[in-house]
Amino acid sequence: MRLLSLLSVVAVPLAVVLFGCGRSTQSGSSTPPDSIQQRVEQSIASLNEMRESLAATIDTPAVDKRTFKRVCKPVGMRARQIGAANGWTVQQLAENYRNPAHKLDPEARRLYNEFASSPELTERWIRTVHNQQEGWRYARRITVQSSCLSCHGPKAQRPTFVKNGYPEDRAYGFEAGDLRGLYLVFVPKTPTDTSTTGPF
Repeated sequence: MRLLSLLSVVAVPLAVVLFGCGRSTQSGSSTPPDSIQQRVEQSIASLNEMRESLAATIDTPAVDKRTFKRVCKPVGMRARQIGAANGWTVQQLAENYRNPAHKLDPEARRLYNEFASSPELTERWIRTVHNQQEGWRYARRITVQSSCLSCHGPKAQRPTFVKNGYPEDRAYGFEAGDLRGLYLVFVPKTPTDTSTTGPF
């Protein structure tokens, strides 16, 4: 009887500590629950595959505004659909952007700098507050493909529609394999959609 009393005295506080720590760890985890984490990562991997497969169809001598509509625009639209369907904010942001809507925010800049200084880094999760909401932010590297250089290579060789249409363009001077920018996905506790689209 005494042994049972002693065990209950030890077991109850221990259970409180263990379960309390479990809840605390989950609320402070740098990644969301596994099912959401996997869905985000698979969605962005699929988006990246779409980007690379469409970019591979670029016929360099014939690059014009129709190329943008056929290659870049569908990727932006798909990012928006992913965000709307899941209640996430899905963005493509870069240091050297074509459209100012894709400029890095301060937190994204810190993440971008991590990727820029660590070429082996392909993805990263952080716990954060974004637009006054708690949640998680996922970042994945966007790598320049050789076919992308017809629009993102030397400044002087950019297509006319880019030179004329994007006066603030900074998305040139890349080489194949360079860090182009980041896919960024914010997963809030209360889902909302503020995805961005447009020329990246």
